[in-house]
Amino acid sequence: MKLLIALGNPGPEYLRTRHNVGWWAADALAHAHGFPAWQAKHKGLVTKGRLAGEDFLLLKPQTFMNLSGESAQAAAAFYKIDPKDIWVLHDELDVPVGEIRHKIGGSDAGHNGLRSLTKHLGTGNYHRIRIGIGRPVHKSDVSNYVLSNPTASEELTLTESLSYLLENLPNILEKPKANLYKPEPLIS
Repeated sequence: MKLLIALGNPGPEYLRTRHNVGWWAADALAHAHGFPAWQAKHKGLVTKGRLAGEDFLLLKPQTFMNLSGESAQAAAAFYKIDPKDIWVLHDELDVPVGEIRHKIGGSDAGHNGLRSLTKHLGTGNYHRIRIGIGRPVHKSDVSNYVLSNPTASEELTLTESLSYLLENLPNILEKPKANLYKPEPLIS
């Protein structure tokens, strides 16, 4: 079994925020591929199904972003999943809005969800599907920026990007590559 972890924050106030774009992807993925209803387990919500000919456990930690690793570690230990078989869907400030990239390992780049995962999994060598949300104009606004809703044009771009991801995820899981999707530039 492989583990696909979607990072986000629980609660209606965070539902459509930039920081929850990983959850947007997981919800759409579970629906599109006919996964059963989400169930509470391992300090998160889980559902199981098949993607790319493999059994996958989808996990949305309910511990808040900064403690995501607690949920991920519990699920990985229970199912005996090696970090090389773990994929993480997450927002990425250092990637333009809507662009989707893949990498294995690397630093957390200040992303507290990734920092928690790496701490609790004991390694940073897991797959990362990075969904670009861009950076705020002023560095001091990062917390407010990630915890706010995207603009209408950003949401449209992210929705188009996630549609691409849904269509292509089975291929991406089989043959990952670094740059997965680059949307048309945003019009302000």
